[in-house]
Amino acid sequence: MYQILNDLTVVEGASFIAGPSCALHLHHFGARVIRFDMIGGGPDYGRWPISQSGKSYYWESLNQGKLSVAIDLSSDEGRELAVEIVTMPGKGRGLFVTNYPRNGFLAHEALAARRVDLITLRVMGWPDGRNAVDYTVNAAVGLPYLSGDPQANGARPVNSVLPAWDLITGAYGAFALLAAERRRNATGEGGEVSLALSDIAAGMLGNLGQIAEVLADGDRPRIGNDLFGAFGRDFRTADGQDIMIVAITSRQWSGLVRALGIGDEIAALEAAVHVNFTRDEGSRFQFRDKVFPIVSAAVRQHALAELAPRLDAAAVCWEPYRGLRDAVQNDARLIEENDIFSRLEQPSGVTYPVAGALARVNGMHRSAPVPASRLGAATEEVLMGDLGLSQAQIGELLKKRVISV
Repeated sequence: MYQILNDLTVVEGASFIAGPSCALHLHHFGARVIRFDMIGGGPDYGRWPISQSGKSYYWESLNQGKLSVAIDLSSDEGRELAVEIVTMPGKGRGLFVTNYPRNGFLAHEALAARRVDLITLRVMGWPDGRNAVDYTVNAAVGLPYLSGDPQANGARPVNSVLPAWDLITGAYGAFALLAAERRRNATGEGGEVSLALSDIAAGMLGNLGQIAEVLADGDRPRIGNDLFGAFGRDFRTADGQDIMIVAITSRQWSGLVRALGIGDEIAALEAAVHVNFTRDEGSRFQFRDKVFPIVSAAVRQHALAELAPRLDAAAVCWEPYRGLRDAVQNDARLIEENDIFSRLEQPSGVTYPVAGALARVNGMHRSAPVPASRLGAATEEVLMGDLGLSQAQIGELLKKRVISV
């Protein structure tokens, strides 16, 4: 964690990935994050993956370092407490991340009546308020029909295991909230920033040129594991190891040709089809049905232990395929020797590597990440320290089961 945003207090009322990851990014750069939870946990409190004791690794990983306040949000008194937390006075406060519905007790207009310079970042499915999650948005934009192999999958869609739009929305949300806070510092004005998963998906596809492509040329065909527009796919070594090789730049391509000793065969192919694969990245994709067999035959001649140092010496861009467990346990670059991780005991009672800030800021000290708060563990701290409630008032709220600690 970096102490860059430590003058900011962000309140989070959100479930699932996009909103909580947005606030987590802000926390990693020093912001104090208070999240209010339903007593007993919100809709994602028990989401898989879970520990053997039934505790959610998902929830505690997304909510590390945040202060959890447990409130009965179905009661008027509990909702009033949530509103008071969101609209707390003070410099650096009045920053709210939520995916609650636009019209309700957490509507921005109602909250801004209590704090006029409030900034609300509202994560939505669709801009009109229609419900959506990453997987339904991905279906809506058509990518599952571009993924997969035409023979193996036919006309069936192939879902992605990575919730990309949720993750990008969370990161973009952190950027958008800070931009709005910067504007507030200059003008004194707050406001609501709406961020829809569908807009993130459509906009990112546009930024990648895929909207222009489909309007001009129609749907891109399925190409299996081939990298679109450049050289890249999976290959198998003599000892049955699958590796991914990518050559986007001319240097990567030249290094691959040199490492595999296929210069003469590639030169003959270039002469036959009248292209220069070193200079033209797209030609490597265009003629991949002729290039891949040459590379594949060369890779099959070597065991991975022999091939790996040759690829590395030639600065080839490649990695072996591995299962996630193998990657986590055996690739020290990713976890064990990676200084963004620290081993923490989480509320589940399980100790495992937890990532802190994902960026490295030169010249600044990065402190270790902080475990997730037990549900409701910060209720008294926030109600007394931030809202100024007395011990007697908190006792009364506990007695009425408006809060939990």
